[in-house]
Amino acid sequence: MEGERGRVCVTGGTGFVASWLIMKLLEQGYSVNTTVRPHPEHKRDVSFLTSLPGGSERLEIFYADLSEPSGFDVAIKGCIGVFHVASPTLDFGNGEPEEVGIQRATDGTIGILKACLNSKTVKRVVLTSSASAVVYNGSGVEMMDEAYWSDVHYIKASNLLLGPYFVSKTLTEKRAFEFAQEHGLDLVTLTPTYIHGPFICPHMPFSVRISLAMLLGDREQYGSLINAPMVHIDDVARAHIFLLEYPEAKGRYICSKDAITLEEMSEFLSAKYPEYSIPTLEYLKEVKRPLDPTTGYWFRIQVWD
Repeated sequence: MEGERGRVCVTGGTGFVASWLIMKLLEQGYSVNTTVRPHPEHKRDVSFLTSLPGGSERLEIFYADLSEPSGFDVAIKGCIGVFHVASPTLDFGNGEPEEVGIQRATDGTIGILKACLNSKTVKRVVLTSSASAVVYNGSGVEMMDEAYWSDVHYIKASNLLLGPYFVSKTLTEKRAFEFAQEHGLDLVTLTPTYIHGPFICPHMPFSVRISLAMLLGDREQYGSLINAPMVHIDDVARAHIFLLEYPEAKGRYICSKDAITLEEMSEFLSAKYPEYSIPTLEYLKEVKRPLDPTTGYWFRIQVWD
């Protein structure tokens, strides 16, 4: 049964953002095609998607891998909009050259955009990027907006812990805009900060694990929470849908809500969950941001009616 709002495609359906976005799209009356990366040994359990309200009637699942973008053609065919949320698995820790992994990421995204053009039905593409494509530029400013881009040379020279991922997100978003402009494709990007909140995917998302570090006792992640800008998963999903539906949306959009300090988070969690051993303010004074020269930043926010 076709949804009253039309059919859209969400890539990477088993992920944190994509699965929550699928749930919200179904709630709003859309029909949804989603793609899932095939497992080499067994069929993936996607029951957490098919069991969503409306899933049995208006959700179709396709198996496709970003390493072979042509496999997305059938999932995108007939859709009015595409949410490209999926990212390839970057295997830098196991010996894959950074350039190879980054090239896979950019090529996969361009392959998706080509499939959108070939469909003849896709009116707009919403690409999920990351605030990491905005903030790592060495500018030293305390407030940034969508005009700021991360600098690849700065990232590499700074030896950041997740530097290859930041480079991948930056170059992929830039190349996507170049392709869209060259071929007349309506592309809008969303750059969320640390995403927190509930999840329906089987495994705890990395950004959620970071936001819960003090509850989980994960001391290695405390440094990632220094002046951490955060946004709730509901807001991220709604922002995706808004950018598809709002005709005046152009370019890129930062999606962020609050920046919280370690001290503020400790005080909040201690009051909210007294049964947990939350690190003390005295202990947190010794926490340093790990391998990251960025000392904190704010985003200049524009609000749409």
